[in-house]
Amino acid sequence: MRDTRLLRLRTLPLLGLLAALLLPLGLTAPGAAAAPGAADPVRVMPLGDSITGSPGCWRALLWNQLLDAGHTDIDFVGTLPTQGCGVAHDGDNEGHGGELVTNVADQNLLPARLAATLPDIVVMHFGTNDVWSSVSPDRILTAYTKLVGQMRESNPDMRVLVAQIIPMNPSTCAACAQRVVDFNARVPAWAAATSTDRSPVTVVDQWTGFDTATDTYDGVHPNDAGNEKIAARWFPALSALLGQGVPGDPDDPDEPGGATCTASFRAVSTWQGGYQAEVTVRNTSAAPVKGWTVTVVPADGARVGQLWNGTLSTAADGTATVTNANWNGALAPDASAAFGFIATAPATSSVPAATVDCTATS
Repeated sequence: MRDTRLLRLRTLPLLGLLAALLLPLGLTAPGAAAAPGAADPVRVMPLGDSITGSPGCWRALLWNQLLDAGHTDIDFVGTLPTQGCGVAHDGDNEGHGGELVTNVADQNLLPARLAATLPDIVVMHFGTNDVWSSVSPDRILTAYTKLVGQMRESNPDMRVLVAQIIPMNPSTCAACAQRVVDFNARVPAWAAATSTDRSPVTVVDQWTGFDTATDTYDGVHPNDAGNEKIAARWFPALSALLGQGVPGDPDDPDEPGGATCTASFRAVSTWQGGYQAEVTVRNTSAAPVKGWTVTVVPADGARVGQLWNGTLSTAADGTATVTNANWNGALAPDASAAFGFIATAPATSSVPAATVDCTATS
C-alpha cells in the first residue's frame, strides 16, 4: 500500500503480557512449532500487499483464533517476518507493501518466494494497489491466473483462498470505491473457471459488511475493527481447509505417495590420488521436497573428505551420507540442488565413479 503506517491493535492484556515475555527470549507463539514426533504442520502463506503485511494485524488475530479452535499443527510461512501487532503469533508472511499483483506476475517474483517457503495453502488478498492505479480487472485477473499457475507448479495440491478485496475510499481517489466493486464482481467467475478438484480456489468475501468510514484509518488500511472483520471472514474458510490436512501426505492411507528425488554423480576434475566431484539432487515427484539425504558409495576404495553445500557423515566402510544444508533442502517439483566434495583415492584407482541414492522428505 502507499501508506504503510503502523496501526495499533487492541490487545488482550494476557496475550500482550505473554508476547512481552516470550519475544525478548526469542520464543515463538504458542503452537508455532509442532511437537516432537508430530506430523508436518500445514504451511499457510498470507499473500498480498500492506493490508496483509504492514503490519497486517488480522494475521495475529487469525492465528490465535485458529489455535483456540484446536488447529495447532499450522505454520504461517513467508519471506517477510512479523511486523509487530503486540500479540504473540506466527508472523511470517508474504505481504509486500506497495506491490501490485500485476507487477508480481509480470516480473515473476512469486516462484522464488514459493520455493523458499513451500506453502500448502495460500491466503491471498491482493490487487488493492492495482485498483488504485486504474489497472483493469482483466489485467488483474490475468495476473491472478498466472500466480495460481505458479503456485501449482510449486505444489500441485495447492489450495487457494482468494479475497473479494475490502472496500477502498481514499481521499485522493474518488473513483476507487466503484473500481473495487467492479473488480470484486468479476472474482467469483474467475475462481470458478480456475478451480480444480485437486487444487481448489475458494472465494472469501471480505467486502460485504466492511465500512471504510469505521473499519479503516485512511479509507484503505484496516484499523482494529477492520482487522477483526478480516480475520473473522478468513477463519471459517481456512479452518475448513486445515481440517482436511495436507494433500499428498504419505502418512495418509487415502493419499498417494509423497515426494521422491534422484541423485546424479559427475567428476569435475581428477589428479593423482584424488578427485573433485559434484552430485545433483532433483525432485522427481509432483510434490514439494522439504529435505533430502543422499548416500554416496565411492568406487575403488575412494573416500569422501571435504564437502560443501551439505552435511557429511561417513561410515567405517567409506559410505558417505549427505543431508541438505539449511538453505537448499526445499525443492519444488523438478527443481534441483547440488553439493560438491573432494575424495581421496588409491593411486591405482580408475576413472572416478560412485553409486549415489537419494531419499526425499516431504
